Amino acid sequence: MVHAIWLTFRKDLRIEARTRVTVNHVIPFVLAVVMLFAFGLNAESTLLRRATPGLFWVTVLFAAMSIVQRSAAIDRPDGLPDALRLSGLSPTGMYLGKTASTFVQLTITEIVLAAAMVLMYDVRLDGVALIVTAIPLGTMAIAAVGSVYGPLAAGLGGRESVLPLLMLPALAPVLLAATNAFGVAFGTTVGPGWRWVGMLGMLDVLYVAAGSATSAALLEET
Repeated sequence: MVHAIWLTFRKDLRIEARTRVTVNHVIPFVLAVVMLFAFGLNAESTLLRRATPGLFWVTVLFAAMSIVQRSAAIDRPDGLPDALRLSGLSPTGMYLGKTASTFVQLTITEIVLAAAMVLMYDVRLDGVALIVTAIPLGTMAIAAVGSVYGPLAAGLGGRESVLPLLMLPALAPVLLAATNAFGVAFGTTVGPGWRWVGMLGMLDVLYVAAGSATSAALLEET
């Protein structure tokens, strides 16, 4: 399984290094979102600062869908799904490797997004520990779901419209928990921030376990 994880992880990152989708498309998109909201709501406004937690995670969700769609779109024309089925590699290992590569790409995007928001929105950070804990947990959940639905949606017609319909309902609890944890960390929400972080941890376990358990069946379907 470790061999399958490493091969898939390395393959996806090599494709990213060659196509530079994250650098050339996803990061400019998230920066454009930050600037548009700064201009539209006034970077000094209280409303913008209160909206920052939700805006961060909604932007991450759309960035994730772009990364997942592009990865699946590159794989299919090359006949990779058929080759993987015949390779004898562990389906669970391949799923975990794809989840790990998506996690890395999303983390890079989030670092840029967070830096831009701190610089442009004048946000107050009351709970740095909450933020640095919630980000990887939320990112892992998003990557785990994307690694299930991305290849599945790519095998269907109209994948650009199908993927959001599959991913967004599954990730609604992640958006809720991550946004509330960020709200407490930014001082815009009063509540038990670490309970929301705990919820993110439970969602990680649930999504990764579900993805691992269904990886073989999903590989056959794609």
